[in-house]
Amino acid sequence: MSANASKQSPFAWSLLLVFLGTAIHLVMGFSTELSIDEAHYALYANHLAWSYFDHPPLVGWIQWPLVVINAPDGLIPITLWIISCFLVYHIADQLDEYCTQRSLFIKAPSSNNPSYAGLAAVTMIVFAPLPHVLAVGLVPDSLLIPLSLGILWMSLQWLKQDGQLSFHQWIGLGLLFGLAGLSKYTAILYALAFAFAIACLSVPRFSFLRQSGFYIAIAIALLLISPVLLWNAQYDWISFKYQIDHGSGGDWLWRRLAAFLGLQIVVFGFLPLLGLWAYARMVGFAKRPFVSILLVFFILPFSVFAALSGGGGLPHWTSPAWFCLAPIAGVGLAQWWQSGKRWLITLCLAVQGTLVISGLTLVMTAGYPIASQFKTNPLADLYGWRSASTRANLLVNELKASGIAVQNWTLASRVGWYAKPTPIFVLDDRQDQFDLWFGTLPEGSNIILLNWSEMSFKLPVGDGQFRTCRPLDRLRIAHLGQALSQFELSYCQGWGGKAKPQREALSLRP
Repeated sequence: MSANASKQSPFAWSLLLVFLGTAIHLVMGFSTELSIDEAHYALYANHLAWSYFDHPPLVGWIQWPLVVINAPDGLIPITLWIISCFLVYHIADQLDEYCTQRSLFIKAPSSNNPSYAGLAAVTMIVFAPLPHVLAVGLVPDSLLIPLSLGILWMSLQWLKQDGQLSFHQWIGLGLLFGLAGLSKYTAILYALAFAFAIACLSVPRFSFLRQSGFYIAIAIALLLISPVLLWNAQYDWISFKYQIDHGSGGDWLWRRLAAFLGLQIVVFGFLPLLGLWAYARMVGFAKRPFVSILLVFFILPFSVFAALSGGGGLPHWTSPAWFCLAPIAGVGLAQWWQSGKRWLITLCLAVQGTLVISGLTLVMTAGYPIASQFKTNPLADLYGWRSASTRANLLVNELKASGIAVQNWTLASRVGWYAKPTPIFVLDDRQDQFDLWFGTLPEGSNIILLNWSEMSFKLPVGDGQFRTCRPLDRLRIAHLGQALSQFELSYCQGWGGKAKPQREALSLRP
């Protein structure tokens, strides 16, 4: 192999990994129906606004052109994942080059070998189970990941350029900050990480405050997020109140924190932690702190979400932080691999690869045959909503009903998407995005009520509720010959205006 071909091989291997990951995403994305979040954010695009009840608007805006022409918007998260992988590769490659040029490695690598840092970083992403979920279903974190990587890259430029950014780089940074703020409110953590990093890397400290570009970047960011601020001011800061309540969760428990940390290792794998440990051995933290300061892009957000996890949290909230860790961990992992210590890396790859393949298989088969051993099948959630919503919509038109109703907001998103533009009403006592879109169900209204076996409720008949509810249809959902769930559709008349949802087991009886 020629020297030139050898230098290209890490990038070629990275391309192959990204290609394989993309193939997985295409198969998963076009073989299942929309998840709760996918449908919810697709409805954002169907109801364009300056902001929304639970998140800033970019996740809806970016889908709008494709939704208008009925194009497959599932290509958006796949594209964002590909962009993120190339950013991870590029940042890791630049970090490795910087460490080599400044002789930061404790044991200098051979100058004849190409850099494998980018390949190692991309490998961490491809062999981690959770990033594949975000590449199939578009959520705000899918957008925040490449934007946070862009902010990390700007921090690296600050380091390489001895505490300076060009005018165009400051403008780019302002755009990154603004777009990140339009993606998710937790983008503030990555802005704070950038501020901490450049403050530590500036000589003298806080010298960036004397650069006009810093204030231009802030002005651009504030201009971009101004629609979110104005919308929230109009709606009594409803989105911020929701996020504070949602983030704080319930009572803080140590077991929740332990479960969160364990789940993080499962869904993101041991490779990033192994790479971080190898980085500490190959580069070091205390003696060579400059590059290590960039770890704030992982440590700050991860620590915040870990602290909140005692009250409750979701595993994908930390995804941008893990992507920001990958380039630094990739530098350490590549050095460790090239030093000949490969058995542990190989073992981690085997375990994580098995998890990814097993996860794909379970999704494609709706959990068969494992799911049959459990009381409920969580993958049943990905099948049947199109058929049930289409049938409910036909009944609405046939009976001239006011719309479709469910008794929990998590049941509304898929129905709202597949039955659009029929109004969807959530019969509960909490405020949500559907109240802003469709309002509350007027008293005296008649609707089609949808009930799902995996989250079923008693028929809302009685004092202050509907006068009568008459069952109309029942749809049994099966996949590969196994029963997954059941939808029941009822015609409810004479709404009384008082929501009192009560859970009830709904069997899969024939």
